[in-house]
Amino acid sequence: MFAITATAATPDDPLAGLHLGDHPEPSPPPGWELVDVRAATLNHHDLWTLRGVGIDPSRLPIVLGCDAAGVTSDGREVVVHAVVADPDGIDETLSRDFSILSERYDGTFADRVAVPARNLVPKPAALSFEEAACLPTAWLTAYRMLFTRGELRPGQRVLIQGAGGGVATAAILLGRAAGLHVTVTSRDEDRLARALELGAHVGVLAGERLSDRVDAVMETVGEATWSHSLRALEPGGTVVVSGATSGMNPPADLARVFYRQLKVVGSTMGTRDELATLVRFLAATGVRPLIDEVLPMERGREAFERMRSGELFGKLVLTR
Repeated sequence: MFAITATAATPDDPLAGLHLGDHPEPSPPPGWELVDVRAATLNHHDLWTLRGVGIDPSRLPIVLGCDAAGVTSDGREVVVHAVVADPDGIDETLSRDFSILSERYDGTFADRVAVPARNLVPKPAALSFEEAACLPTAWLTAYRMLFTRGELRPGQRVLIQGAGGGVATAAILLGRAAGLHVTVTSRDEDRLARALELGAHVGVLAGERLSDRVDAVMETVGEATWSHSLRALEPGGTVVVSGATSGMNPPADLARVFYRQLKVVGSTMGTRDELATLVRFLAATGVRPLIDEVLPMERGREAFERMRSGELFGKLVLTR
């Protein structure tokens, strides 16, 4: 079958280890199902894998891709939950055997992917395969950040750092649909303008002081925005962190954290039940993922080059 794989980890030139071509068919163990992939989307996780971050070299070559929507062997249209773990009665994102597709098990950039049967969420007819494929990583991450870890409720104020990224874009659309007051930042005025078109109430250039403090900050940027995120919070507010694309070790500013009684909360991916709720949320509200471009999977290298350049606003989708 056709697949896009990581054959080597090359930190300085990640695309050097990218291979497009034949790959062995998946052989699902008991309790797993095959899904014919109709659409899959890129995430920065795929570039990190090519750089060797979060992947055991002994698992290479491995099929890349976390997100997918497709059709099972008995004809069901499904969205694939990317977290592979035994929940054993707990949140599976906290499971000891937690992993994401393309870390221990082959991912979704292929004709077919094998996943545990519990990882399949019914795809409503109202969502296209391309739209549904956007949900399991960036959109699920944003949903969990806002509503599970951030505990935000209608009428509250949220700051989303870094307009244009997949998680940030999802958070803008989800937050506005849920009745939050949404402020967004960017270094780029064009991106701020697009964020306002999506529904953000306020757009400010990165680092600028807000006119009103917020109840929570959605933080995926890290060092470049960390101090701004803490200063933007109301006393007792929460900063929810799911990434750090600009650096992992910002000044902690512990005096502000304890004096203002701030909460710093980590968040990673989301549960299968949260994905199912997210799918229903979109079906009910009419909110849809913002897609930057749709390309056939055979043009995957071109998509990876665009992801690496950072010149995106929305998701890159690969189709079969």
